[in-house]
Amino acid sequence: MIEVKIRKVGNSSVVTLSSEMLAMLDAKEGDSLFAVRSDDGGLKLVTENPELQAALAAAETVMDENRDLLQGLA
Repeated sequence: MIEVKIRKVGNSSVVTLSSEMLAMLDAKEGDSLFAVRSDDGGLKLVTENPELQAALAAAETVMDENRDLLQGLA
């Protein structure tokens, strides 16, 4: 577990991610992170947009179910 402090910068509150934390996330400066509330009320940082991943999975399912029709339209 890594502890971080919340600090004030201008009108915002910020948390600084150490290089160790970035390595754990497989992220680098300039990448986007997404905060997702977990079932236990905590917060989880992820590098992939979970809403986009769900939409892509749904699109994949629709394309698989309608492969012949889509090939006919191509």
